[in-house]
Amino acid sequence: MTANPTRNSTLNIARGHSGPSHLFQKYTNILPKDRPVTKPADNVYLSIRNLWKAFGDFLALKDISLDINEGELVCFLGPSGCGKTTLLRAIAGLDLQTRGTVIQDGKDVSNLPPSMRDFGIVFQSYALFPNLTIEKNIAFGLENTGRSKTEIKARVAELLELVGLPEQGSKYPAQLSGGQQQRIALARAIATNPGLLLLDEPLSALDAKVRVYLRHEIKDLQRKLGVTTVMVTHDQEEALALADRIVVMDQGTIEQVGTPTEIYREPASLFVADFIGEMNQITATAASPDSVSIGGRTLTSRNHSFAKGADVIAAIRPEDIIPHGKDIPADTANTLTVRMGDMEFLGAFWRCRLQHEIFGEQELIADFSINAVRRLDLAEGSDISIELPASRLMVFTPAEA
Repeated sequence: MTANPTRNSTLNIARGHSGPSHLFQKYTNILPKDRPVTKPADNVYLSIRNLWKAFGDFLALKDISLDINEGELVCFLGPSGCGKTTLLRAIAGLDLQTRGTVIQDGKDVSNLPPSMRDFGIVFQSYALFPNLTIEKNIAFGLENTGRSKTEIKARVAELLELVGLPEQGSKYPAQLSGGQQQRIALARAIATNPGLLLLDEPLSALDAKVRVYLRHEIKDLQRKLGVTTVMVTHDQEEALALADRIVVMDQGTIEQVGTPTEIYREPASLFVADFIGEMNQITATAASPDSVSIGGRTLTSRNHSFAKGADVIAAIRPEDIIPHGKDIPADTANTLTVRMGDMEFLGAFWRCRLQHEIFGEQELIADFSINAVRRLDLAEGSDISIELPASRLMVFTPAEA
């Protein structure tokens, strides 16, 4: 039996015999060892445990542990350079991890080459063969599976129907639009019925309308097939619309894992709150476990664990700020009379800049519906009463300088 050099080199690094073991010593004060993890649940299809990836002296992934359930669509979301594509490539075996394990369907695939792993993949660049017809592009992965030509032809026809391009089989990639080519790439990726579908920013090269259309197509197709799917994206709206769960990443670590609603409404950190959607960030101090002080004014907030007097950031989303008329109830908490600054019409709503002395020179951004602006007769330069609901006023540790 021939030894697997890739496996041996990976294990040696883990044991400290060779490779960049000094790299991990740099992080001993932060991550002295792999964090303990719990046993995966029975419905977990893909399990990543204590995964690290080093490129020279740079740690691209730092102790990543994550479980993905069977049939789930999970989006890796984060800014450029956060490690999301590196993690996807480690799952695929395209870039082996420096340390850690990848378990797929109960099998340790950590050191297997891509050809021995059960997945289909779609890249941003489509990666179709320009000299092959659409039918032959889709059939490419089927030709070494032992299927007859009749079976392959039937499967290709089935897939073309599935992606809504039944009449395009005889054409070449250059004769199709970008959106059509990406659908063909998707058909090719699922041709062999893989247990795992990997999507590496598949929509980023397309125009806005095609992206919106195709993301619905991808979601519908994934639901029909029930295939476990991992998608990399930097587009927050795309992740919110598509994912069953979102994995928010930054600087090689996982910041938060949750449903789109949890990520948006219950962000675990200021980074997540700021990265997903719009967020007002206001310098404040903690006043009590459920209040903050902003410019000398105490406002009720969500519960927090900061000590009294601690520097914090109070945060609220623009759409959570409520405009009121003159008949605002006297017992309404967290009300302010503000001056309307610039108003920007964005189609479905008005984005308004609000001014108040407690915010200093900072302006509060509020999104008011067209009906509210009309009903309250809001205009630049006018005064208006607003409410900052306590249930929507979040409190975070300030970002590091």
